[in-house]
Amino acid sequence: MNAALDHSRLKPRPLYEEVAELLRQRIFAGKKGDLEPGAWIDELKIAEEYGISRTPLREAIKVLAAEGLVTMKMRRGAYVTEVNAKDLRDVFHLMALLEGDAASTVAKNATAEQLKELEALHQQLEKSTKDRVKFFTINEAFHVKLLEIANNRWRDQMVADLRKVMKLNRAQSLTKPGRIEESLAEHAAILAALKKRDATASQSAMRSHIESGQEAAG
Repeated sequence: MNAALDHSRLKPRPLYEEVAELLRQRIFAGKKGDLEPGAWIDELKIAEEYGISRTPLREAIKVLAAEGLVTMKMRRGAYVTEVNAKDLRDVFHLMALLEGDAASTVAKNATAEQLKELEALHQQLEKSTKDRVKFFTINEAFHVKLLEIANNRWRDQMVADLRKVMKLNRAQSLTKPGRIEESLAEHAAILAALKKRDATASQSAMRSHIESGQEAAG
């Protein structure tokens, strides 16, 4: 497989950012024998695959390390991060706090039009319960839109990085039997609280939703 990069296509952003995205997607894919959790990142091999020098590759690895997807080990190099049970508990705990706070903010400050946008996404969720991939995509879009409405870029960045770490866990919560239906009901509770402008209930509903996701992910 020829994985050489088309450098002309990379002009809009630095090469290392494009490389970071390619590696990020390979890590999320978790293909056995490739960049699976715990795998050593062979810089020379990957640089040859992409037809680049090791300098942009090393910059890309630094980006992934900052996101928590890569772990640097003294005198041993870079490895794909392995997520253990405590890591997941910690990540879900922070997600519940951050997104719960965002839901509270949205309940207090969102415009009627913004709430309609969230309601439209929820309606799409209701129509996607038979398609796990589509449901997951719309579910994520709902959370992203809520954070966007809450309008705190620092929180947005923290949540984005935490979600990347969550994707290292192969046991996705939505694969558990009945979890999609539970998730839909939890989203309905969040939306109902938001429409009532109840900040406390919105925060509680969002935190319960994320905590339920943690339980389902095992």
